[in-house]
Amino acid sequence: MENKGKNARYYDICEEKVFNSGHQACPGCGQALAFRYVLNTLGPQTIAVVPPSCAAIISGPQPYSSMRIPVYQTTLETSAISAAGIKRALKVKGKEHIHVIAIAGDGGTYDIGFQALSSAAEQGEDIIYFCMDNEGYMNTGTQKSSSTPRYAYTTSTPGGKPTMKKNLTEIMAAHQIPYVATATVGFPDDLVRKVKKAKDIKGTRVIIILTPCLDGWGLKDNASAMISRLAVFTGIFPLYEVESGVKYTLNHGSDGTPISAYLKLQRRYQHLTAEQMDTIQQEVNGQYAILLRRLQCFA
Repeated sequence: MENKGKNARYYDICEEKVFNSGHQACPGCGQALAFRYVLNTLGPQTIAVVPPSCAAIISGPQPYSSMRIPVYQTTLETSAISAAGIKRALKVKGKEHIHVIAIAGDGGTYDIGFQALSSAAEQGEDIIYFCMDNEGYMNTGTQKSSSTPRYAYTTSTPGGKPTMKKNLTEIMAAHQIPYVATATVGFPDDLVRKVKKAKDIKGTRVIIILTPCLDGWGLKDNASAMISRLAVFTGIFPLYEVESGVKYTLNHGSDGTPISAYLKLQRRYQHLTAEQMDTIQQEVNGQYAILLRRLQCFA
């Protein structure tokens, strides 16, 4: 795959045919692209648990699923613990080589499914949990979640969300699980590497993938990868890994691009005043400085 954007390079990613074309995602959907990299990297020896979400629409109903693996569609609040139960059953049957994953949205991860995820992490369940983070309940009409950033428009926060985005990466790192990482479709080689790394680790692994919702964010159909890269270059969504809660590795981060370059491209931020934009910039700077200090302390 050729990428001719900023810091252009070529990607050479080997994929198995697990995720198929012909799914029901919106044209240009970042989440569908994430599905492709995640599933085709994991391979056919995988079982997926999917709650109600855009992920459920993309995976589709059996026998017409877009995924050439078994898919169990569970309730919104039980993704992690359902995956844990399937993995335990496989161990009893002597099939530990089969990977069990959960693929949920931010609503089913940051909010409704968090209790089950925290419980699975505390118990060290042997699953890989993928959060497809499009920063809102996009499948039901663009309502806010606790992943929605400050001042972003949603139908439930028409004047802009008044609070900051929950830092789920650090919350999961505090559980001291073997592996938690952030990723995005704008850096596919980084995403694939992290999936491969998680695949070879035992215990609870969590990868939070920024997957822009083109309609909910107010973007053009071809903007998913571009806006994802800007999220990284501005520092609002740095790509990093935390192992066992203490070993921090920064993969891609801020290059000094102002946050305005990211916000002005999105319809959900068109109402911002200069003061509000400055507030977001200061918050991003502060959170990024905290991450850099953690890197120094826990490298």
